[in-house]
Amino acid sequence: MGSSKQRRGNTRQRIQDVALELFAEQGYEKTSLREIAEQLDVTKAALYYHFKTKEDIVVSLFEDLTKPIDELIEWGREQPPTLETKRELVERYSHALADAAPLFRFMQENQATMRELSIGEIFKSRMTTLLDQLLPPDATMTERVRCFSAIFSMHAGLFVLKDVEGDPEEKRNAILEVATDLITQAHHRA
Repeated sequence: MGSSKQRRGNTRQRIQDVALELFAEQGYEKTSLREIAEQLDVTKAALYYHFKTKEDIVVSLFEDLTKPIDELIEWGREQPPTLETKRELVERYSHALADAAPLFRFMQENQATMRELSIGEIFKSRMTTLLDQLLPPDATMTERVRCFSAIFSMHAGLFVLKDVEGDPEEKRNAILEVATDLITQAHHRA
């Protein structure tokens, strides 16, 4: 629990880390800004300087997290729609997700909050854009399902394999391999 705080130096990021830990432990609704400030050992005023509400913290986390995904989508737009590009997209997305795992857990456990904050909608549109980049032109339904399954298995892997024994990196690579297989199958018309 302590490592993330040392790793990320600035106050804004420390607030985000601690808030996310508290949200995960006791739920978003039950966590107050005062508790977050106490856990950080800062005054509520210091916390207020960065974030006025819990919603602000979640939205900021979300924006920070989706930045790498946005950059990835931008990168994908500029590449030729080859299998190599698609494999690279999946590979890079896999890394972006690994960094964002705590936020994905938050999303999973606080779906009502996600709906209220409309973050879910923004996220869905990002996923749709990514999916479009992975699909072959005039994709068949089977190809759509394969590409969707590739992304879904990467998301599901964050939760499902969390409790499975094994090295996190080994799990990430196994999921990536399955996702890449699906993208490759969809790319090569049977």
